[in-house]
Amino acid sequence: MADDAAFANPDVLTASAQGRLRTIVERLERLEDDKQAIMGDLKEVFAEAKGAGFDVKILRKVVRLRKQDRAKRQEEEAILDLYLSAIGEI
Repeated sequence: MADDAAFANPDVLTASAQGRLRTIVERLERLEDDKQAIMGDLKEVFAEAKGAGFDVKILRKVVRLRKQDRAKRQEEEAILDLYLSAIGEI
């Protein structure tokens, strides 16, 4: 990066480095705002699900499992079953 020298001394930032820093901070702030809005939306949907009688803890697990690759999930489930069987839990 051409502005590496600007970052060597924290007391001195070139105009270019200052502009880049400002842009990065503003992007991070916008993303944080978006994240808060999405978290609020998620909270509303989970509250709706709970109001409809669904188990929110299980819904979270379903969403997490659906993100996983099917083969990877099956492998983990097989290992879990093996371990539980080995300790007499199933």
